[in-house]
Amino acid sequence: MTEAVTDQESETAVEEPDVAPPAGPSLHQPKRWLIAAGEVVAIVLLVWLAVWAWNRGVVKLAYPILEGHEPFISTRYHGNWLGTAVGAFTLAVILALDAVRQVVLAVRTRPQKAAEADV
Repeated sequence: MTEAVTDQESETAVEEPDVAPPAGPSLHQPKRWLIAAGEVVAIVLLVWLAVWAWNRGVVKLAYPILEGHEPFISTRYHGNWLGTAVGAFTLAVILALDAVRQVVLAVRTRPQKAAEADV
């Protein structure tokens, strides 16, 4: 009950039509400018938060000892505020690196015709 396959039929059976791969998300997208701009705004806010928290974490105290002499100045450090400042600044640096990456990917966009010519 097996049927013989001719040479012509075997060639057509092996050939597959040229199908373009499905168009998925690419790395080079112009909308990355908007993402980078949002990250720059977040960076500015995080740096402001870091400076504000650092200033709250370092407190100078002055104790007068004797009249006519300079007061004793002591510095007190609050770890929770200093930790918040370091964390906010670290997050700002990470966002700055990602913003640079987003800008580079947005700049390197190519028109669709140029991308198709390379394929």
